[in-house]
Amino acid sequence: QVQLVESGGGLVQDGGSLRLSCAASGRIFSRFAMGWFRQAPGKEREFVAGIRWSAGSTDTYFADAVKGRFTISRDNGKNTVFLQMNSLKPEDTAVYYCAADQRNWVGAPRTTYEYEYWGQGTQVTVSS
Repeated sequence: QVQLVESGGGLVQDGGSLRLSCAASGRIFSRFAMGWFRQAPGKEREFVAGIRWSAGSTDTYFADAVKGRFTISRDNGKNTVFLQMNSLKPEDTAVYYCAADQRNWVGAPRTTYEYEYWGQGTQVTVSS
């Protein structure tokens, strides 16, 4: 079993920055694909960013809406994945969820179906 715990959410002004953390416990972490998703009120949960080990190197990938503003990284020694969010906008307001999966998908996993384990979420609010 894998447990994921997010932290780092909060209230920030338009243009500000936040860094989210996701601490994982349980099974082997370094081989897992890790992702961040978000869900705004009344909307479906959507992919934000992912990181995985592919073809001998670390692969990161982002939703178009956050590309160039968000970065994702991991510290395997600490079983933690990070989401650095810069130039935040009011439309980034949502509950952010960390997700993990150990299956070998053909492409980079970007859907909720492709992630088996989920955290409880952390609220990010960007004020205008």
